[in-house]
Amino acid sequence: MTGPALIVADVLLGLLAAALLPVFVRLARGPDLTDRVVALDLLSAVAVGIMAAWSVAADDAVYLDVALLVALLAFLGTVAFAAYAEEGASE
Repeated sequence: MTGPALIVADVLLGLLAAALLPVFVRLARGPDLTDRVVALDLLSAVAVGIMAAWSVAADDAVYLDVALLVALLAFLGTVAFAAYAEEGASE
């Protein structure tokens, strides 16, 4: 693939890669467990964005299937943590 779509995908990949640094900092330093879970959820969202941009750059739709699976697993993980946190708060 050539043209503007490839340029936009390359720029987007660079921006998403730059977004990983503050996410990893929050994941490592986050003062409590909820901050780390939010950082992990954001990390998965950035990963989905990277896979989508890579799909455009590689001109291959298989990466979109993987991105959809990662997004679904991240959502289920966040819901599971919310249920765990709510159960722990009620005790």
